[in-house]
Amino acid sequence: MKSTREPGRRPVRTALALAGAVALTAVAVALPSAAGAVQPAGGGHGGGASGPKPTVVLVHGAFADASGWNEVTEGLQKKGYTTLAVANPLRGLHADAEYLRLVLSTIEGPVILVGHSYGGAVITNAATGNPNVEALVYVAAYALDEGEALVDANALGGGHTDLADHLVFRPYPGAPENDADGYIDPAFFRELFAADLSKKEAAVLAASQRPAAVSALFTPSGPPAWASIPSWYLVAKQDHTIPPEAERAMAARAGSTTIEIDSSHVAMMSHPDVVLKLVLQADQATG
Repeated sequence: MKSTREPGRRPVRTALALAGAVALTAVAVALPSAAGAVQPAGGGHGGGASGPKPTVVLVHGAFADASGWNEVTEGLQKKGYTTLAVANPLRGLHADAEYLRLVLSTIEGPVILVGHSYGGAVITNAATGNPNVEALVYVAAYALDEGEALVDANALGGGHTDLADHLVFRPYPGAPENDADGYIDPAFFRELFAADLSKKEAAVLAASQRPAAVSALFTPSGPPAWASIPSWYLVAKQDHTIPPEAERAMAARAGSTTIEIDSSHVAMMSHPDVVLKLVLQADQATG
């Protein structure tokens, strides 16, 4: 019987199979060993201690992505720090913390964890029990206590935010019942999130914002890493996303070394030099 196979199909399939095998081999070679593959930069700590500089891991929060850390990352790299701005999945507090926990398991040597906004809740959970994490740095972020949820923390100190009144909900695949992705209504994005950025920049951020699963607002936090790891906290006094009163209360409860600046919620974008300085202070104090 005459074959009906299209001319050239078999060589193409063979080539694709070989290409796939090569790609898988490359990935296998690149995967970290159990000891961790990401090597910190050489040289001493910022404070002059011997040994490698810590790897600085930056964790963004909801309504943002890792690009918000760009200027801080550039500053750290100029200072010789290995830096990783993690892509936070934003699928739920426990899932996001587990993701970060696995990322940290691939890093060899000391680590400084920096969290912005909801990213603070993630580092608070992910760092617990990790002896490599030397310091936690909270940038207008949630430093939750055990059993506390984000909505609970917003009420600390008697502050108030209108964020919940201006969320837009959209479904996402595989969402649990009654869950959805939450976005900030673009019409209110600059006012709530980035008031000290230009209108043009805030409009771009509003259009490109990454949503978070709304269920994360109500998820109780686990044992806090700040109970055993020294922490630093930047309070954004003009924050309309997390009340500054709540930020002060969380910082005090965690025993954090605290600074306050006139900033919107995105202090790492509007005041990157201040955030960089705070990370360097944490390294100097713990190195």
